[in-house]
Amino acid sequence: MDYSKKRWFILIASCFINLCIGSMYAWSVFSAPMAKYLSQFNGINLTPPNLSIVFVVANSIGPITMISGGKINDKFGPRLVVLFGGLMFGGGMFLSGFATQLNHLILSYGILTGLGLGMVYGATISTSIKFFPDKRGLVGGLTTALFGISSVIIPPIAAAITQKMGVIAAFKIIGAAFTLIICCCAFFIQKCPVNFQPAGWTPPKTALSQGSNDKDWKEMLQTPTFYVLILLLTCGAVAGLMCIALASPLAQRMIGMSVIAATGVVSTLALFNVVGRVCAGVISDKIGRINTLSLACLLSIFGLYFLYISGQGDTQTFYIGISIVGICFGSFMGVFPGFTADQFGAKNNSVNFGIMFSGFAIAGYVGPSIMMAVSNATNSFKYAFLIGIGFSIAGLALTFIYRMMNKKTVTGLVFSNK
Repeated sequence: MDYSKKRWFILIASCFINLCIGSMYAWSVFSAPMAKYLSQFNGINLTPPNLSIVFVVANSIGPITMISGGKINDKFGPRLVVLFGGLMFGGGMFLSGFATQLNHLILSYGILTGLGLGMVYGATISTSIKFFPDKRGLVGGLTTALFGISSVIIPPIAAAITQKMGVIAAFKIIGAAFTLIICCCAFFIQKCPVNFQPAGWTPPKTALSQGSNDKDWKEMLQTPTFYVLILLLTCGAVAGLMCIALASPLAQRMIGMSVIAATGVVSTLALFNVVGRVCAGVISDKIGRINTLSLACLLSIFGLYFLYISGQGDTQTFYIGISIVGICFGSFMGVFPGFTADQFGAKNNSVNFGIMFSGFAIAGYVGPSIMMAVSNATNSFKYAFLIGIGFSIAGLALTFIYRMMNKKTVTGLVFSNK
């Protein structure tokens, strides 16, 4: 079987699957009508920020199944993982259409959908990375980009269904459709042969000289590099997740946008998130992973500052800030799957990347929590962006620490991270 050609079909199937599960990041579009629905149903007053716990749980819980599903993936292949994870993801979304209390929504959308997303995302990303050792940056960017572009495509669809049929129907229809698509695409996913090399490609000598290939999770945890990288991922993801969870409320409260105009902000953030994933993945294949991430941290500082100075009516400034933050967040999401395989080998990358992804889960809790804490304390989101700038500065510092550690480890070698 010619896997050098078939790997492209596996990549396409993985991209379609990630397009479906990325719909979770359209949460800010669902949150307002769902808060209104639950308030009317229970006779209480709920706001979109009150429902942000649902998004926080969904983000935080994913690494559990990324790690456990990764073990199944490495041993038996990704098809079973994607099938089961797809049923959980789509089923959780579908069951959200029956929620009558916030706790129900936490169980269905937060826990079940979050666990399903972790299984599917880990399997598709790791499998694609293994099939493309010659294009890890590009493939990491593409597979994560389709995950991100869902937030561009789904919000207007969800808004249209919600407007015509209600938010409950939107959850059920989208959940059922995505369950079907994911499970069908799963049959095109196959396990990558051990030590697979595409036709006409040989591993570069620099990759072999790193001395870090094919570590299992225990060996990975024994390296100082892991702790630097997971902290870097956390710091880099905080700014993006601060904005993604509350993009629509941010636009409405800070700038005074209408609900419809705020939906455009959600799509813009998602679009630049996608651009960042693809561009950073390609760039990292050229200039190195760590150099790309350093640039992302630096740009994030400027993006957050634009958001900090935005006020009522400052639409242009706000859009500039949210676009830069989206690009930088996407850069981390696109680069880190390949970066993890570079550092610790592709063989155990399903489990290793699942553990590394815990840094994203931490950011998924910290980012929205910062926004809510600052909003409750000051009745404004403004000062949260200064905290985000602090995380970006810390991330930039960690890239320099990584370089210093790498110079000590690889004496006399200019390490390109490719």
